[in-house]
Amino acid sequence: MEEEKLHKRSPITWVPTAYFAMGLPFVVLNMVTVLMFKGLGVEDKLITFWTSLILLPWTLKPLWSPFLELFKTKKFFVVATQLITGITFGLVAFSLNLPHFFSIAIALLAIIAFSGATHDIACDGVYMSELSQQEQAKYIGWQGAFYNIAKIIATGGLVYLAGYAIERYAGGNMDDKAVLFAANQKAWMLIMAILCVTMVLLGIYHIFMLPSGQKRKQGETRTAGQVLKELIAVLTDFFRKSHIVYYLCFIILYRFAEGFVMKIVPLFLKADRAMGGLGLSEKEIGLYYGAYGAAAFVLGSLLAGYYISSRGLKKTLFTLCCIFNLPFVVYALLATFQPENGILICSGIVFEYFGYGFGFVGLTLFMMQQVAPGKHQMTHYAFASGIMNLGVMFPGMLSGWVCETLGEWFNKPGGYEPFFIFVLIATIPAFLITYFVPFKYAPDGSLLKGERE
Repeated sequence: MEEEKLHKRSPITWVPTAYFAMGLPFVVLNMVTVLMFKGLGVEDKLITFWTSLILLPWTLKPLWSPFLELFKTKKFFVVATQLITGITFGLVAFSLNLPHFFSIAIALLAIIAFSGATHDIACDGVYMSELSQQEQAKYIGWQGAFYNIAKIIATGGLVYLAGYAIERYAGGNMDDKAVLFAANQKAWMLIMAILCVTMVLLGIYHIFMLPSGQKRKQGETRTAGQVLKELIAVLTDFFRKSHIVYYLCFIILYRFAEGFVMKIVPLFLKADRAMGGLGLSEKEIGLYYGAYGAAAFVLGSLLAGYYISSRGLKKTLFTLCCIFNLPFVVYALLATFQPENGILICSGIVFEYFGYGFGFVGLTLFMMQQVAPGKHQMTHYAFASGIMNLGVMFPGMLSGWVCETLGEWFNKPGGYEPFFIFVLIATIPAFLITYFVPFKYAPDGSLLKGERE
């Protein structure tokens, strides 16, 4: 035992890289691919529908996570999924040069989604099984920081690089549609190839540096049937919790408007001004939306933690909901006035992203402190998170169709202006359900008077 402790690697050698590898595929699939397909001429409604639907594995991952315990080690799944994800990004790069590239690329991205969701389960498993509670607290900051660094690098750095490459490959012929399409193909093939190499290198690195994750003790082997029975019991227990229907509606409606906004904003920023967009280049989107916006999200999240800790979640939740949803007015104003000043556009995006980060913390803490507590706290939190993601996924799938339909109704090319006004109306249910949401647990974790598990 002493020898094992002596040779135990410092978590700093693998926690940052493992959580960077966790964040990268999700952010690329959720946001970067939207811009990629837009540049390749795919319709908005197809982009929003399919890039939302392929995120389904991150919602459903709690359903297969218990079965991973039956096979191999957690390290095996982390390394295997990183390599699979990397190789598949390489295949996406090749697919962009094919006639039916969209269908093939979406199918490959769906494989990456399943691989990425499985990676998340195994990676969290290694983190929890290899580190003591004290170490978990110590390195939680590194975990979150590098997950967000992946977000900044993907939506900022890689999108900026794509924009630079497009300009370089187009050779100044940005108005020639055929030349521009070919430039987009080459640029995004380059980005996918970079992602391929990055994920494969991370997988190889973790073969040597990642701890295995604790193996099952002798006599603890379970069959798939036993695991399934336990999963059903845990799910049943979740849906028997008091206020659970109200809580699930709250979890879905809190981010309902964001679900519509998430996929449309990059398309709106990229769309030509004649189509109601802002006509930004990938380089500008990478800077404004990916770099400065993502940094504002992190800052908002950090400040929200201090704000909640000073006043308590119950007193601050409605304020957090307002700060989360009201900044969407920025996009309604940008769509209405279509400013050309880059500083003004960037400031609006930063303001919205700051509010997004600040308000999102409230929902996360509510799920941890009011929905998850009980016998199966960790699993129930995973279920709540999955339902939250599902609540964002469905509006995202419909957002392109809603935007197009509203544009036709109000005779607005692109439909962005009426769409963002619709989004502001869609925030109203969030305000109402948050204002009346019941609390079960006091800040110290004890049940409030008259409440039950």
